[in-house]
Amino acid sequence: MPATTTNGTQPTNGWRRAASEVSLPEVHGSVAVPHGAGFWRKLLAFAGPGYLVAVGYMDPGNWATDIAGGARFGYALLSVIVISNLMAILLQALAARLGIASGRDLAQACRDHYSPTTTFALWLLCEIAIAACDLAEVLGAAIALNLLFGLPLIWGVCLTALDVLIVLYLQHRGFRYVEALVITLIFLIAVSFAVEIYLSKPDAAGILAGAVPSFDILRNQDMLYIAIGILGATVMPHNLYLHSSIVQTRKYRDDVESKREAIRFATIDSSVALMSALFINGAILVVAAATFHGTEYESIADISDAYRMLSPLLGTTVASTVFALALLFSGQNATLTGTLAGQIVMEGFISLRLRPWLRRLITRLIAIIPAIIVIVLYGERGTGPLLILSQVILSLQLPFAVFPLVKFTGEKAKMGEFANPPWVKVLAWTVAGVIAALNAWLLYQTIADLLS
Repeated sequence: MPATTTNGTQPTNGWRRAASEVSLPEVHGSVAVPHGAGFWRKLLAFAGPGYLVAVGYMDPGNWATDIAGGARFGYALLSVIVISNLMAILLQALAARLGIASGRDLAQACRDHYSPTTTFALWLLCEIAIAACDLAEVLGAAIALNLLFGLPLIWGVCLTALDVLIVLYLQHRGFRYVEALVITLIFLIAVSFAVEIYLSKPDAAGILAGAVPSFDILRNQDMLYIAIGILGATVMPHNLYLHSSIVQTRKYRDDVESKREAIRFATIDSSVALMSALFINGAILVVAAATFHGTEYESIADISDAYRMLSPLLGTTVASTVFALALLFSGQNATLTGTLAGQIVMEGFISLRLRPWLRRLITRLIAIIPAIIVIVLYGERGTGPLLILSQVILSLQLPFAVFPLVKFTGEKAKMGEFANPPWVKVLAWTVAGVIAALNAWLLYQTIADLLS
């Protein structure tokens, strides 16, 4: 019997081998799509995966880089958040296109195109990225628990390993329950920062000026380091693998028109969801700029210090409490998608299936160990730099996910009529080139600084 793709068709030409398994089999095609329904009903049916992707763009790692950027450089790095978010919208749209058109998630596509050695190397790099992201989530949740309830950081870090139970329970109930929880938490985070913006009373003219890119970012090594950290925190490599998989939870038909429709609605879903991430990331930087920049606290780069100083500087204890609650929501939200991403890359790259709870505990242990070491050696002060470093590591992994994605979605042999049109190819390769160039520039500046 000939091999088939995930949606039951014959293997797509252009792949080194045929697709042999579906992505996330326990939830694949589990969400019904009402055929023949109107635009809004179909949009609602496809809505959800984009928000799971968006939570990765507002995790605690973003907080550390955005707070540091706003406090030290005012509104200047707001343009980096805007540009990074536009890049993310494009790349996530390509990830959705790949998953729906080819029936493969990005990890499976890499396995079915590259040699086993290259595939294994890409898997290791992706696991490093997931561990770096998980590290940010662990530290963020632990810091929030410490700020709200006085729980020691080490205990908070260890408690984060138990969130696997939440993920397992929700997946057992159905994928829509996972999406509903995620969207609820995003809403609560957005409300929290709407309150923070109101309390901090930022400068509107400064915000508009900061949204315009400046060459000073490239000339100032410290600013560039934070900028690339923001890029790493905004455009996350494991989110590309995640999105290419979870769009396949929708039960769309296998014909060309149905796939085209699925790609269109998935793109709308992710674009709208990522605009909420743009608001939240921008709000974090704006609040930090309005509150700390130009004061004796502008060197602040630590979430805990930001929490403590918000109340006296803004004149109300509500500011600090809302800030800590939003941080807790953010950390817990990001853990849900981290679990799914870890499962997708392990199964997709090396066809290794572990029980979800075991996979989650392994990922968490990789993140918990360095977090505990830093807390023991440096205490609370070491968490801020570690959060920013984790985001720079994420940024350095980006090209290894972005280049294969752009390559695959641009090849007609692999994607058929769903291949990227010429203008999208040019735009996508430009974005990939900018990401690679920024990372090369950061490495050059870092090495030159060490040798000087």
